[in-house]
Amino acid sequence: MKPTRRTVLIAAATAAMLPSPPAVAAPRPKAAALQPYASYWYPASLPSGAPGTGITWRSLKSWRPADDPDLVFNAATVPLAPRFTPTPPNPTARAGQARIQSLVSFGPTAGNPSQGAPTADYYALTHWAYIDELVFWGGSSGEGLILAPNAPIVDAAHRHGVPVLGNVFLPPVAYGGQLQWTRDLVQKDAAGRYPLAERLVAVADAYGFDGWFVNAETSGGNTALGTAMLGFMRELKTLAKAKGQRVTWYDSMTVNGSVSWQGALNSQNEAFFQAADDMFVDFRWTAAKLTSSGQRAGQLGRSRYELWAGVDVESNGWNSSVNWDAMVPRDKAHVVSVGFYRPEWTRNHLPADGRGPEAFHAADDRFWTGRSLDPSRPDGTDGWRAPAVSVADRSTVTEVPFASVFNTGHGLRWYEDGEVTSDKPWNHLGLQDRLPSRRWVVHTDGQRPAVTFDFEDAWRGGSSVLVDGELDEPTVVDVYASRLPITADTVVELTHRSDAGSVKVELAVATAEPGSPGAPPPYTYFPVDSGSTWQTSTVRLTGMTGTAHAIGVRLTATGGAVKWRLGGIAVREAVTTPAAPTGFRITAASGGDLRLAWNPGSGDVRHHTLHRVLPDGTRRFLGGTCQPAYFVAGLQPEPGEQAARLELRAVGELYTSSAPVTVTHTW
Repeated sequence: MKPTRRTVLIAAATAAMLPSPPAVAAPRPKAAALQPYASYWYPASLPSGAPGTGITWRSLKSWRPADDPDLVFNAATVPLAPRFTPTPPNPTARAGQARIQSLVSFGPTAGNPSQGAPTADYYALTHWAYIDELVFWGGSSGEGLILAPNAPIVDAAHRHGVPVLGNVFLPPVAYGGQLQWTRDLVQKDAAGRYPLAERLVAVADAYGFDGWFVNAETSGGNTALGTAMLGFMRELKTLAKAKGQRVTWYDSMTVNGSVSWQGALNSQNEAFFQAADDMFVDFRWTAAKLTSSGQRAGQLGRSRYELWAGVDVESNGWNSSVNWDAMVPRDKAHVVSVGFYRPEWTRNHLPADGRGPEAFHAADDRFWTGRSLDPSRPDGTDGWRAPAVSVADRSTVTEVPFASVFNTGHGLRWYEDGEVTSDKPWNHLGLQDRLPSRRWVVHTDGQRPAVTFDFEDAWRGGSSVLVDGELDEPTVVDVYASRLPITADTVVELTHRSDAGSVKVELAVATAEPGSPGAPPPYTYFPVDSGSTWQTSTVRLTGMTGTAHAIGVRLTATGGAVKWRLGGIAVREAVTTPAAPTGFRITAASGGDLRLAWNPGSGDVRHHTLHRVLPDGTRRFLGGTCQPAYFVAGLQPEPGEQAARLELRAVGELYTSSAPVTVTHTW
């Protein structure tokens, strides 16, 4: 790999190569001792010296789930959802061909909070519909080499049907890599087995993610080491498959044990490809190499789309120079799949004081959808061939009840029923909704309005959908591609508000697919009441049977430029409410820093919310999580308060809440 693509690792790796100070690292403050972080390990042996402040050196060889005090905070709880592929919104997006893998560094290796943080400045990925595999990228020689993704990322990805892989990174020598760590990983036991292969599968199983991305880039190996690595990979894949997990190999080490990036599938790495579910092809590829690689995969009885051709966007994002026709040509079958390296550029390239949610999502939409910001209207002059142009989107909206409040997983405030219950910025991807898969497809014969996630107001969570424009002709916004069964009892609820202008609102529902890619869904329209305050309109689908394939809204301006806000949608029959959790307790405390745990109640629980009840009876939102445990930092006593009172509720799929359970923390 080129050193320029290691900027996130340089500081830690450089520190690791410096002489270690004789003194042990400064102790962490008490709050840090309680704060759970995402987990990371070395294979077995640890570096010499002492770790830096805030870094904990751990050996995977000695890891056991029963001895992991942070496991309850780090284990994902949302199962991987099945997905379907609706008719694409444009004629160039293909189903069943190229796929997309995304290698993302969401945070540092060490000090990456398990369950979100009090800032909205976060890579809140929302375009899951185009992604087939997410790699939790990271690792460094000075912190740890094996990374388990934190739970919020896995929960959000699983809600959208995307598997998440942990990362095994054996760094180049130039970045502090030690060949001993490679030898540790592939060491056999007395029975001839690879114990760390079993341990990796056990970690993924305990933490609830979907497998491993293996990247062996430490040079100096020989044929014996290459043979050992191949045996390790074969055993890892066998064990992983038995647990429903996946393994991806990075094109780095060759069969003779040397590190030599091929940029192709060839005799030097074919055995590793065969020992894995797929392979990330290094950036040294050419059009000819990818063509031959696809052909070679076919000769092996494998799909050419199990090869991810690396596209480095860390430095230049959509300004990167890419030979798209070598991977996803417009006029013939796709050649291979696409592997994006570091698409979090959409956040990182913004100035530090300009990374608000609006700016981030504007950039991220540009990256995934293209310059037109409408998957149904690709801009043919755009040099960046956005995923929406080539790859058909997928959806997981298949079961009733279904609801969304368009929560992106971060925000400037927290809203409940349109009221602010916390004025603090936050991020927690586990609270993200199943979001619209194609953003934003608009059908109109007039001016196209702007459609965005907006963070200045919301019904619940941190965001709502804002439609802003003249609306000189009736305008239909596609909201969800779905496969929702319709019965005589099915109703759709819209929570919405008009902020400017007057507008006629109609619910749009289609019970069939469009006639061809790029055609609009065959909608039927139902009238909806509208007004200038938040209101929830319940629409019965009278006369409609079958399956809802698409749900949208039609807006017709009746006076002035329109600003219309969609805060929530629900498709349901009966209203269900989850049972309250039990056993709510404080498991550790240091001042105002608390570890909390509980037992989830029965029923359909989406997540849990935690509030503090102030002496005047006001409820203040503290956080939410899909895990049965949560860490709260920095609570302070209110004037005259003897004890802090905390309330916990289970939240169901329809955003109905259970009765609260309480615990108090005496000051």
